[in-house]
Amino acid sequence: MSNSEKRFKEALKKHLPEAALDYCHTLWHENNFSLKIKKKRASKLGDYRYDPSTKKHTISVNNNLNPYSFLITYVHEVAHLLTFTEHKRSVKPHGAEWKRAFRNLMTPVLNTTVFPNEVLLPLKKYLQNPKASSCNDHRLMTALRPFDSGKSTLQLSDIPTGELFKLNNRVFRKESLRRTRYVCSEVSSKKKYLISKITEVEAV
Repeated sequence: MSNSEKRFKEALKKHLPEAALDYCHTLWHENNFSLKIKKKRASKLGDYRYDPSTKKHTISVNNNLNPYSFLITYVHEVAHLLTFTEHKRSVKPHGAEWKRAFRNLMTPVLNTTVFPNEVLLPLKKYLQNPKASSCNDHRLMTALRPFDSGKSTLQLSDIPTGELFKLNNRVFRKESLRRTRYVCSEVSSKKKYLISKITEVEAV
């Protein structure tokens, strides 16, 4: 094993279920991408990018995810890479081709050696027709949340529509959903903002 491979596995060791480490290393080795472990981003869990000038693929995953969420996000982004490699931009980002690639890539880790049963069952159901973000599947997110480290968090998606919440010491009212973001009005200014459904907020 080369030094770069050793560094890759060492970097991922604390982020993944141990039983999935070798598989994730194989995906990296076979698909030749750069992996960046990023600080927490409110709007996304991970992403995939292709740079046509360098012809390099880059995948990033947030560093605050629990091991099971990290694995799901990592494989989600590798599925984007495979879909892009085969179809370029001729298909939808989360269309049938990506869904198929994602399901196929997840199959080797869909077992209780990797996932606890309380996560595995909703994960299998989610994979029947995966959405653009696992955050859009309330049952799966509910199963994953107990494995988050640190204090219990409340996300905007948990706040009932029409209710108030606090974000950065400002009070908002949650309104309608637009794809992965909610329209929210700031109580003091009446201005409207689009806020990601996975943003951590405080109840009022």
